[in-house]
Amino acid sequence: MASPASVAGGGEDSNGSSSLIDPLLVSRTSSIGGAERKAAAGGGGGAKGKHWAAADKGEWRAAKECGGEDGRRPLLFRSYRVKGSLLHPYRALIFARLIAVLLFFGWRIRHNNSDIMWFWTMSVAGDVWFGFSWLLNQLPKFNPVKTIPDLTALRQYCDLADGSYRLPGIDVFVTTADPIDEPVLYTMNCVLSILAADYPVDRSACYLSDDSGALILYEALVETAKFATLWVPFCRKHCIEPRSPESYFELEAPSYTGSAPEEFKNDSRIVHLEYDEFKVRLEALPETIRKRSDVYNSMKTDQGAPNATWMANGTQWPGTWIEPIENHRKGHHAGIVKVVLDHPIRGHNLSLKDSTGNNLNFNATDVRIPMLVYVSRGKNPNYDHNKKAGALNAQLRASALLSNAQFIINFDCDHYINNSQALRAAICFMLDQREGDNTAFVQFPQRFDNVDPKDRYGNHNRVFFDGTMLALNGLQGPSYLGTGCMFRRLALYGIDPPHWRQDNITPEASKFGNSILLLESVLEALNQDRFATPSPVNDIFVNELEMVVSASFDKETDWGKGVGYIYDIATEDIVTGFRIHGQGWRSMYCTMEHDAFCGTAPINLTERLHQIVRWSGGSLEMFFSHNNPLIGGRRLQPLQRVSYLNMTIYPVTSLFILLYAISPVMWLIPDEVYIQRPFTRYVVYLLVIILMIHMIGWLEIKWAGITWLDYWRNEQFFMIGSTSAYPTAVLHMVVNLLTKKGIHFRVTSKQTTADTNDKFADLYEMRWVPMLIPTMVVLVANIGAIGVAIGKTAVYMGVWTIAQKRHAAMGLLFNMWVMFLLYPFALAIMGRWAKRPIILVVLLPIIFVIVALGRFAVLGMVFNVWILALLYPFALGIMGQWGKRPAVLFVATVMAVAAVAIMYAAFGAPYQAGLSGVAASLGKAASLTGPSG
Repeated sequence: MASPASVAGGGEDSNGSSSLIDPLLVSRTSSIGGAERKAAAGGGGGAKGKHWAAADKGEWRAAKECGGEDGRRPLLFRSYRVKGSLLHPYRALIFARLIAVLLFFGWRIRHNNSDIMWFWTMSVAGDVWFGFSWLLNQLPKFNPVKTIPDLTALRQYCDLADGSYRLPGIDVFVTTADPIDEPVLYTMNCVLSILAADYPVDRSACYLSDDSGALILYEALVETAKFATLWVPFCRKHCIEPRSPESYFELEAPSYTGSAPEEFKNDSRIVHLEYDEFKVRLEALPETIRKRSDVYNSMKTDQGAPNATWMANGTQWPGTWIEPIENHRKGHHAGIVKVVLDHPIRGHNLSLKDSTGNNLNFNATDVRIPMLVYVSRGKNPNYDHNKKAGALNAQLRASALLSNAQFIINFDCDHYINNSQALRAAICFMLDQREGDNTAFVQFPQRFDNVDPKDRYGNHNRVFFDGTMLALNGLQGPSYLGTGCMFRRLALYGIDPPHWRQDNITPEASKFGNSILLLESVLEALNQDRFATPSPVNDIFVNELEMVVSASFDKETDWGKGVGYIYDIATEDIVTGFRIHGQGWRSMYCTMEHDAFCGTAPINLTERLHQIVRWSGGSLEMFFSHNNPLIGGRRLQPLQRVSYLNMTIYPVTSLFILLYAISPVMWLIPDEVYIQRPFTRYVVYLLVIILMIHMIGWLEIKWAGITWLDYWRNEQFFMIGSTSAYPTAVLHMVVNLLTKKGIHFRVTSKQTTADTNDKFADLYEMRWVPMLIPTMVVLVANIGAIGVAIGKTAVYMGVWTIAQKRHAAMGLLFNMWVMFLLYPFALAIMGRWAKRPIILVVLLPIIFVIVALGRFAVLGMVFNVWILALLYPFALGIMGQWGKRPAVLFVATVMAVAAVAIMYAAFGAPYQAGLSGVAASLGKAASLTGPSG
């Protein structure tokens, strides 16, 4: 059977054989294009879903009957609500569980009978908190709404017959912090996808913010601009999707929806070769810059002068140098704004022939490229840099002077535009006649294309992006998620929505800063219908640009408070969205059949947990700030306030989860210990309540359109985070309250383990950090508890009563549940052995048997020594520099074991309930007191 490519006319390679990488040549009315049109019109089955029904039929019918004669803008998106057949049982089950939880609380308080009352008190407090946090999470989900843009209606309204457009301007922000942790190739692919997006070139501009001030990123951007003169027309001519070259050329057989299939193969081959050469030039940039700088430095007349870093035009780079000195090092350098590609109206002075050496046939294609600008804000040790929020605000001010577009969309550098229609999709919500003028921002779901197929650490987070965000869409709108979000410039400026806005607003220098051009741009932004042509770039204008991105510009102003992205918090996204919602604006969640954006997620467990620590720590910081949802946001809707409250306090839940997860150590106590009596009824109540929450989850899975694997991975990673990252964030917050030191901002590394043969090599790399200690303790405690339970069963089965057997089975069920939740963590410990999970399945029963036999002291000691051996790399990791001397660890371990063994031998049985491990085994062997525990 012939390959699809050859049947469709894909041709053959030079050897005459059919090429497996040739595209599938299909018509423009099929494949992705057809699916997009159905999604745009609201009829796409994938975007809409079978459990959703149109909620705006009346509005669309009235608009159709009117035919636009009322002079209003058209309806540009469709709204869907969950069908009553699913929504009503969903709501009823939530209400039923609420009643069950309240009855359970009442029953526990009436039966306050426990063997350990302090533990009973803590468990009741934990159950109350669990119920409260569940209610905060569930209440905002009563009315999920899905909104799908109508791109066909937008084209009919905005694409005029004379070839001009009615579309507003868009400034696209890309932020990168470090060319090492965030690879340059990722960043440049992001920029290329933006430049090639399906949007009028004279109505869009791209701004790259480089927080490192490194010359390599500027020169990489120049190289990208040159390659873009080939890549962008190629994408337009052949309707390429996605428009990130790295992602496109990784496709084995991309579908073709262009109009020139006979030219495509040759064009694709040339562009692919040029892209490979482009990557080579990017990789060579560090060495090129170093060699050039060495040549220029060798010619300096003053031998005492520092060794500068030199640009290609023979001038010194104003940012950070290879050999850093004062004013030219990371964290201390001048502000830089350089226009790499000028506005298309004035031309960008790059031709296809000059930039690539290939003159392809683009006669019928628009070869113009949007404006491209490099920005590196000034930094000074005397001023707070305010992390990502400070970089975004510098971009906001620079873009106000250069292009001053009405709308702004920002991306992290590891994301790219996966659907060239994405910018138009967001505009649908901003221009819609219903809530368009009151919409401050449009948030897209985050998607990742580097995650392992089974999503071990829940990176896709579909429960949140496809469940929680759709629920908030039915209220005041989703929260801002940090990337893939289009803003209205006026909303970022802290200006109220139209129905709350005062007339004759006058921008003040005390609020926006002492820049006349910036203040004038704010006035221009208030006139939302006018598209401003960029001002000519001269020396005076450049000086003004450098001033607004200087380190001290936003001092003594409202920037970072009531204007722009909010400062003094690790998660600027949530608090910025909260500030905007609190002014009365709403937001929208854009769902598309073909994902709008894709990015890169950390697939290494440690990197993922560091990311979670920053997010959850920033949420706690928000709760203890003046942006607390209980007191801030004067115009927030009640349920929107509930959702923000849940976002700020959810890490606290981990403390009680950790307490419960460690409680299996009670299996080591010889006597029976019950947290609640009557125990059987207590466990039955717990099982019913837990079952109900998963029944609710099952209904959410149906209307959110996710899978059971997505749901289960969410449960598993929440357990791992609750025993590691979330308690760490709570600890950070306590330290912050005591010392006034905020959460440390750590850039999540996107670099992966060097392994060209394994795309997911980083997944199997275990990097031990102190926050993993509680998770390891929980895992060992539950493994030990299961083993001890098996041992006790073997010894006492003949003498236990039926109730005791039932209680043992119930306790064992809890242990097994925790083990299943920690399964991804157990795989992480195994490293590369985790590629064969069957090893873990075989190993665990063996461990259970060893622990069961470990009721004899010698075998118990063997097991404990084995556990210590497994923890050896972890112990070295927490020792830091002392880890270079393993003998120190050995001596310290022996001393600790000896000390505890002596205590046990001296005091005997009273310590039996609280001791386990090597020390307990040695102590029991020495004192010969009582049976092994």
